[in-house]
Amino acid sequence: MALTSPRRSALSDQVITELRDQITSGAWPVGSRIPTEPELVEQLGVARNTVREAVRALAHNGLLAIRQGSGTYVVATSELAGVMHRRFAGAEPVHIAELRSTLESSAARLAAQRRTERDLRQLDTLLARREEAWAAGDADRFVTADTTLHLAVVAASHNDVMTALYADLGHLLRDWLRDDVGRELRPENHMDHARLVAAIRAGDAETAAAEAASYTRHCLVTDVRG
Repeated sequence: MALTSPRRSALSDQVITELRDQITSGAWPVGSRIPTEPELVEQLGVARNTVREAVRALAHNGLLAIRQGSGTYVVATSELAGVMHRRFAGAEPVHIAELRSTLESSAARLAAQRRTERDLRQLDTLLARREEAWAAGDADRFVTADTTLHLAVVAASHNDVMTALYADLGHLLRDWLRDDVGRELRPENHMDHARLVAAIRAGDAETAAAEAASYTRHCLVTDVRG
């Protein structure tokens, strides 16, 4: 649908909102290239300068990255995620692991106290998907499945602020895990997450917290030794 407005500033805001919606809805996932400027002009029915202004605004906010000669790519799903991506992209892996350990341990403790039957079904599904990816030896699929499972654990805490923060950190954590896993899945790096899910199901908050912390503690030791 073409966007119309009598004022340039309002029109630009509308285009920014439309493009942001495409990103946050997942229509344009992280890592994907968005339509070209002429394509957006045709889709939105606005002037080229308005599209350019909107794209630049979202690039400034960290959602998009403009790569000369290649196109414009989605790099984050929210302004906060964009800021975090820029701020922490070069952070020490050990520091990212410590932050992850703190968040996931607290979230797992809350998840054991607050999880619903729907949460448990989701965790079972994602745990199975993670194990299938590992068995298939598919590193990329495993990284995606593992990070999705961890996000589901955090979501089961039913703490919206914690869940949003973790989701905004998600791309950093995914990159960190991809580097840690490498291109090939090695048996010595496999960590069983069934105990975590079982502790959440049993309502055992302390065991759930300890299990969540143990995963990142393992990676911390690996990083320090490396």
